[in-house]
Amino acid sequence: MTDTVSIRGLNVTAVIGAYDWERDVEQTLVISVDMAADVSRAAATDQLADALNYAAVAETITAVVRDGKFQLIETAASRVASRLIADFGLTWVRVEVVKPRPAEGFSAVVTIERSA
Repeated sequence: MTDTVSIRGLNVTAVIGAYDWERDVEQTLVISVDMAADVSRAAATDQLADALNYAAVAETITAVVRDGKFQLIETAASRVASRLIADFGLTWVRVEVVKPRPAEGFSAVVTIERSA
């Protein structure tokens, strides 16, 4: 049995974009992740040490995106997925990165799934 632990709507401010003007400003991305995790031990013990620590996951996502200064949200999503799998021993992850474009009236969205 596999359970899912999710983080929704994590706002990360970072340099992101392929255009020259985007390299000089920070933009806010909205990131959501779903992670395969067995929560039965944590549920039985009610101890954080037995759970997937979503605060640590959020910190990792933030660091990857801020430090990366990526041109593409596709790259940001892929690097986040790889890092989460490596750092938290995940077998599967889905990462959604939303880049709001209010001046244009839309949001660009990339969703990827990766397995270990």
